[in-house]
Amino acid sequence: MIRDEVKNNYIYDIQKDKKIIRIKILILIIMFCILIALILIARNSIIAINEYKVYKEYQNQLVAMQKQEEEKQAQIEKEKERIRQERIPKLTQTGRDNMSGIYHSDVKRAFLTFDDGPSSVTPTILDVLKQENIKASFFVLGSRVEAMPEMVKRIYEEGHYIANHGYSHSYSAIYSSPQAVLDEYNQCNDAVKNAIGVPEYNSHLFRFPGGLAGGPYAQIKQEAKELLSQNDILQVDWNALSGDAETTQPTIEYEMKKIQETVTNKSSVVILMHDAQAKKATAEALPQIISWLKENGYEFKNFYEIIK
Repeated sequence: MIRDEVKNNYIYDIQKDKKIIRIKILILIIMFCILIALILIARNSIIAINEYKVYKEYQNQLVAMQKQEEEKQAQIEKEKERIRQERIPKLTQTGRDNMSGIYHSDVKRAFLTFDDGPSSVTPTILDVLKQENIKASFFVLGSRVEAMPEMVKRIYEEGHYIANHGYSHSYSAIYSSPQAVLDEYNQCNDAVKNAIGVPEYNSHLFRFPGGLAGGPYAQIKQEAKELLSQNDILQVDWNALSGDAETTQPTIEYEMKKIQETVTNKSSVVILMHDAQAKKATAEALPQIISWLKENGYEFKNFYEIIK
């Protein structure tokens, strides 16, 4: 009896010890799992923190790059606006004074001016001017501007001065009254604004078809000159010419002779030429005209340097 009881106690103790061992093992397993979980959590947290840092750095870089791009774009737009403003003539008293002395200069200078365009001849003239790096002045007709707006835009974008020669070039229409002259100026100016896409453009510079002086419309012209001046519009004629308007079929030799005759001994020359459809010879003579002027010490100017 006693032996059975001892035996039972022994078995009970063994079972109890086994149970305790199982509990300890279970506790160890749980602790190990918790440790592994904590390690994984810590590892993932470190990875997440590092990834967040990388993300923030990347985000900061993107913000910095975006800011740089915005600043660059702002500079580009600012430069575009500066160039745009430079190409919009602004008449000041300095400009008026400059115009009053246009035919006088301490240095030899030449203003290449082209009337009656644009036409199919204009691209050739522009190509020559671009090759020579010379800026000229184009006294355009409003009717021709409406016919070839893309050519007027090219003239403008290549830095040449777009001045005004009226709309129709019809003497009976434009010289019917001083107001008619102003109306034709405004009509031409509107055509130019539309062609170049600059609503505030105004050349402030007009050339009377046929010139200001003399002729059957002399009185109307003088009255129109005053009316134009009251509206901040100046006028300019020429004191040298290629002779391309004096004959229907001018040759290069003829134009060179006229240039040499009319330019010689003048310090400041405003040279009358034409880029109308029939003036192909002028485009062909232009390289020689430029070469001769250079050889004789002339610097090339346009009216952006005068109207300011």
